[in-house]
Order: sequence, then structure tokens, then C-alpha cells
Amino acid sequence: MPLLNIHIVKGRPAKAVAELQQVIHEAMVEAFQVPVRDRYQIVTEHEATHLVMEDTGLGFERTEQRVLIHMTTRPRSQEMKQTFYQMVTRGLAERCGVAPEDVMFSVIENSDVDWSFGFGKAQFLTGDL
Repeated sequence: MPLLNIHIVKGRPAKAVAELQQVIHEAMVEAFQVPVRDRYQIVTEHEATHLVMEDTGLGFERTEQRVLIHMTTRPRSQEMKQTFYQMVTRGLAERCGVAPEDVMFSVIENSDVDWSFGFGKAQFLTGDL
């Protein structure tokens, strides 16, 4: 946890998708100070016409390399979130060739009772975590 839903346009090779996932995971571990094995990622590939990401009037264009990261997480500070955004954006540019304007984030926060990692238990509440 966090749970990351990563949306991309179809067509990236499997190795490129794996690198994209790795960049995002490394940023999450560092920015949110979570364990390395705290990794929950879902990658969904869309036809280009089915992943519409305009610029909200900011005046830039996105490409076929666009990435939408939708994260569900326990509350995180503004500083942690901004660090995460910057680390992911920089890492995707450097390691995956994704332009900064092609990366978008959306975060939804929930609480400890909203997570069960198995066995029908809310591990944050039971003290297992």
C-alpha cells in the first residue's frame, strides 16, 4: 500500500512497462518511506482514444507516451506527495523517455480500516502492521 493504478497507451514493450513500474515503485518507497515489498501496482493499457488526458487549460500537448497514475493511499503529507510527483516525473524522463508533461497523478486517501492484505483482517487495526 499505496495501491497504484497505472494507465498507459497500448504499445510499450513489456520491458519498458516493467521499467516504468520500477521507477514508480522506487519513488514511492523513498518518498513515502514504505517497505520495499509494499508493492501493489495495476497496469492498464488503453487504446489511445480511450485514455484522454488533456491539459486542463495549461497550454501543453500530451503524446502517446502519456501516463496516468491513480493512487489510493493512507494520508500522506503535501511534501511527501510533491516529492513523489517530482521523483516519478524525473525518473520516467531519465529512464523511460517519458516527457514531464505526459505524466499525471490523482490521489485518493483513505484510512486504516480500508485496508486488508489477506486473511480477512484489517492489519493496520489488528497491530500486524
